[in-house]
Amino acid sequence: MLDDLIDKLLAAAGRLLRVFVYLTLILPAVIVVATSFTSGDAMRFPPTGFSFRWYYAFWESSLFIDSLTLSLKVAALATVLSLLFGFGAAFGIERHNFRGRGFIRGFMLSPLLIPAVVLGLGLMQMQVWIGISQTFLGLLVGHVVVTLPYVVRTLSASMVLFDRNLEQAAMSLRATPATVLRTVTIPLLVPGIISAGVFAFVTSFGNVNLSVFLGAGGNVTLPVQVLAYVEQTVDPLVAAVSSVVIVFTLLAILIADRISGPRSVV
Repeated sequence: MLDDLIDKLLAAAGRLLRVFVYLTLILPAVIVVATSFTSGDAMRFPPTGFSFRWYYAFWESSLFIDSLTLSLKVAALATVLSLLFGFGAAFGIERHNFRGRGFIRGFMLSPLLIPAVVLGLGLMQMQVWIGISQTFLGLLVGHVVVTLPYVVRTLSASMVLFDRNLEQAAMSLRATPATVLRTVTIPLLVPGIISAGVFAFVTSFGNVNLSVFLGAGGNVTLPVQVLAYVEQTVDPLVAAVSSVVIVFTLLAILIADRISGPRSVV
């Protein structure tokens, strides 16, 4: 009887803890989105009235629209490049035994361990040295650097769980390595590739630290533009812009889940 009571109390405590964690994660976004629909001139929750005026203001602001376009372009290109480089790196690390493999694996993940400020300063100095500082190319290179570790880690985990008997079966039927890679390996790794792409896109789209150091002039991403705007004034326009960022992030996650999620068999 006592054991059953303890189990029930632990289960109830676990449910309360999960609810608390979910609320902690969701409430800030809910408050920001709700505040963006206010008809007033100040950020206040609950909002005073309901209006789309701040979304119209966002749409009419060339400053924010240009930054949004740049952020989407950089995030998309960084995702594609990270997937290309990350797949090759993960494939080489997980499929081949060679001297220094552990070092290379750690090196690929090192941008996650280096403080963002130190990494940003280092990349900025390196780009000044090679002549691509404060350019679109330099900004893109920086975003690839910070997204690549997520891609490598995700694809490495997918390859560890991969059933290599399927590849061996294809090779036993005289399929070339390129054919096996194209028709067996990559199709079976699609869920992991999509997950890695989502990690890369979200990381790049919301990055602030590197973008502050590497972007200048016409290369200001949306998060950096929001940060600069908040330093001058705080009004519901910031909430509207933040809501747009939240929507793009959720869309990326939902599309990835739709594509790679489990499908019911009829």
